[in-house]
Amino acid sequence: MRLSSLFITAGAFLGAAALCLVAAYFSVRMIEDSSVIGVRAELDREAMTWAEVDANGLQLFMAGTAPTEADRFRALTVAGRVVDAARVIDQINVEDRNNAEPPRFSIEILRNDGGVQLIGLVPAETDREQLIADVTALAGEDAQISDLLDAADFPEPEGWSDSLRFALTALRNLPRSKVSVEAGRVAVKAMTESDGARRRLEADLARRAPDTVRLALDLSAPRPVITPFTTRFVLGENGARFDACSADTEEARDRILAAARAAGLEGKATCTIGLGVPTRSWAEAVETGIAALAELGGESITFSNADVSLIATMGTDQALFDRVVGELENALPEVFALQALLPEPPEADANEGPPEFTATLSPEGQVQLRGRVNSELTRTTAESYAKASFGSESVYTGARVDEDLPASWATRVLAALESLAKLANGTVKVTPESVSVMGNTGNQNAGAEIAGLLADKLGGTQNFDIAVVYQEKLDPTLGIPSPEECVTQIRQIIGDRKITFEPGSATLDLSAKDILDEVAELLKICGDIPLEVQGHTDSQGRESMNQQLSQDRAQSVVDALRARRVLTASYAVRGYGEAQPIAPNDTEEGREANRRIEFKLIPSDPVPEEETALEASDDPAAAPEDDAAEDAPVEQN
Repeated sequence: MRLSSLFITAGAFLGAAALCLVAAYFSVRMIEDSSVIGVRAELDREAMTWAEVDANGLQLFMAGTAPTEADRFRALTVAGRVVDAARVIDQINVEDRNNAEPPRFSIEILRNDGGVQLIGLVPAETDREQLIADVTALAGEDAQISDLLDAADFPEPEGWSDSLRFALTALRNLPRSKVSVEAGRVAVKAMTESDGARRRLEADLARRAPDTVRLALDLSAPRPVITPFTTRFVLGENGARFDACSADTEEARDRILAAARAAGLEGKATCTIGLGVPTRSWAEAVETGIAALAELGGESITFSNADVSLIATMGTDQALFDRVVGELENALPEVFALQALLPEPPEADANEGPPEFTATLSPEGQVQLRGRVNSELTRTTAESYAKASFGSESVYTGARVDEDLPASWATRVLAALESLAKLANGTVKVTPESVSVMGNTGNQNAGAEIAGLLADKLGGTQNFDIAVVYQEKLDPTLGIPSPEECVTQIRQIIGDRKITFEPGSATLDLSAKDILDEVAELLKICGDIPLEVQGHTDSQGRESMNQQLSQDRAQSVVDALRARRVLTASYAVRGYGEAQPIAPNDTEEGREANRRIEFKLIPSDPVPEEETALEASDDPAAAPEDDAAEDAPVEQN
């Protein structure tokens, strides 16, 4: 009996223990499942689908790869809201941003009369509020700004900030444009008001672009009206060239240039596409004319509206000339009228030589008229026209009257002077056979304009020759200051500041950096000008040491400018030591003023003696003035 009671009691305890174990197991599983389900639901509500949740007893394990450290912390916080934070075991990894491929950041800025749109993807650290404020400032408070930008949490790529700043600079002067911004690259596509405005903007943007930014420009302008519509092709001993080239379409331009290359044209050539063409058969006519000139072997053919002038080389076989001219007359479209000339050798006066008239325009603006004119009226008219064009004080007339000259001489002289007015400096020469124009200009279209002018003024069979060189530094549309203006602007930049050095040394002080940065930017625009960089000291110390110190300091300035990519090949470096004080050396203020760097122009070469003698022989009264001007000091400060 006792034994049975013992077994019953033991069985009861064992059964109760088993039931407890089963109950505990299911209780733990229920807690695990409810914890996982609750945390998972909360994470899904927070859009943290990357997080993984598991449980082992009362412990809740958080796993997965978080995009950022902030996302990892936020996931743990969410789990802590559902279960006791002490139960949460953190096994979350954070994505390695160094190995992640960053997105391509870019902005398309579209500006028109309706406002500005910004479309693209920017780094999260970009100050978008400041960006919109800057765009609003340049577009105007009334402009509608549309911010369609997205952001990505990646570091700014190198060059992004420089590109964005420069894009806003470009946008300021482009009311109708598209500016594309990438790290290290800005592309600008815009319509400008005129060809001059286009070239001015291109030059300005190219100067302003930082070294870290590649600039791509696609600026267009309305087609110009060309009057008269002129093309002039010359084939001579020095090869083939266009003095002027006009076309009405891109196809016409390509056809004309192809015909010129077939006739011997080498190198780069351009043809202006414009309005005003007299007929749609323009390209056909010019092609035919150039081919005819090539068959003759040389000289020139000029198309001025519907008038065609062909001048053969002196000595061309008459039979060949007649055949080519006849074929050209038949081949040209009906609207064109051809005049052809085979020049004959001139009959020069054995005593006086061939008659000629010359006009010279110097870089300083001085004009000299020499040679022969056919009447007193022509001389007075030419002088009056020159004074009206170049200034009354700038014209010297040394031409004499020769009544045996042809009646067309006056027209040729005035056309030559009108051509000279289109140059910055140069010479025109009128002879019985031709009018020649040579010189430099800042107008890219000057050659074409002169060709059109001479073709219109002289008539079909009059020969003329143009040798005009475009120089960028003379182009007023590019805003390039003259050498004198450059020196004045350097003085304005420095103002009350000074380029300073460490005491007793030629090492530039840190405070000089900003001044040199500004001076360098200006000198890049000024280009290759003859500049003397001068060093000066006070009188303290030995004279030889002061001279060497001033030389070394001036050299340090030039080296610093060269390091800033300034072309310094034409610069001279000179140390004057204590020899040229601008204040007394007996006070500290005076000595401080004498320690300085100055920039001065190097004077141009004096007029050669033979030219001075020639001027004196033609106008004795003018000779003393020329001598006085040569000896007068040049104001450069």
